[in-house]
Amino acid sequence: MSPFLSVLSSVVGWVAVMLAVASVAIVGPARLRETWSGLRDRLWDARRAVALVCVVLLASAVGRPALLNVSRLFGIQATAFIYGLEGGFVAWIQATFASPALTAYFSRVYVYGYAFLVAFPAIAYLALPRTADLRRLLVAYALNYGIGLVLYTLVFAHGPRNVMPDMVTPLLFTNQPDVILLASEVNENSNVFPSLHTSLSVTVGTFAVLTREEYPRWTAVAVPLSLSVVIATMYLGIHWLTDVVAGFALAFGCVALAYRVVDPRGDAAEVSDDAGGERPGSGTGADD
Repeated sequence: MSPFLSVLSSVVGWVAVMLAVASVAIVGPARLRETWSGLRDRLWDARRAVALVCVVLLASAVGRPALLNVSRLFGIQATAFIYGLEGGFVAWIQATFASPALTAYFSRVYVYGYAFLVAFPAIAYLALPRTADLRRLLVAYALNYGIGLVLYTLVFAHGPRNVMPDMVTPLLFTNQPDVILLASEVNENSNVFPSLHTSLSVTVGTFAVLTREEYPRWTAVAVPLSLSVVIATMYLGIHWLTDVVAGFALAFGCVALAYRVVDPRGDAAEVSDDAGGERPGSGTGADD
């Protein structure tokens, strides 16, 4: 097995275990069994939101190399501006708080915790009788990636570990050097503004707060975990504070827009209950 596949299989394996444990502990066996029996209807009802996420992810994967060249040649060269704006803030974080224990924690949070944090809400909201929250989540994900890709193209900037190598240590790669194989496949070191780790984590944390009545245990897990990811982006020397602030703004904007455009009335469960098993997806949802 190649080193890249070894790292990828390790991440997938650990995240799968985390998802399984969280599904039983937070969603519950009874609701999981109910979800399995109604899985086809719920997926059908959320089909357009699922398709939207897939299209955006595919466009990002295919177009990122070309757009990176466009950004390098024509984008706003923002590295010097960001550095002038906040100076050595990230370097101060490392100099003040760095320790082997924190480095190990934030490294695992950035890789494993983040993947779990983004994946689990799809399972949790799929298990709800109504699919509105699932559709809102998926639309918010698509908006994060789509807008993020546009901003990556418009703004060309390097992170603090590249700008201040004598002051900021790439702690993620020094603590887990094999992770660089995975990071190089999914990202570029000039894709820093905004921080998508921040925006997607804050998006998940915001949804967890908004759905706390359904999943109070998930709220208690998601909020501190999402904040840990945010801190990790700076502690590990990957993002500037400016990137993080922009990530918060992107997250809140995407959540608000998702709630605005997704009509909660087009739920399969409601259609089945009210229309005696009528074909799912026949509601009046705005995204259908």
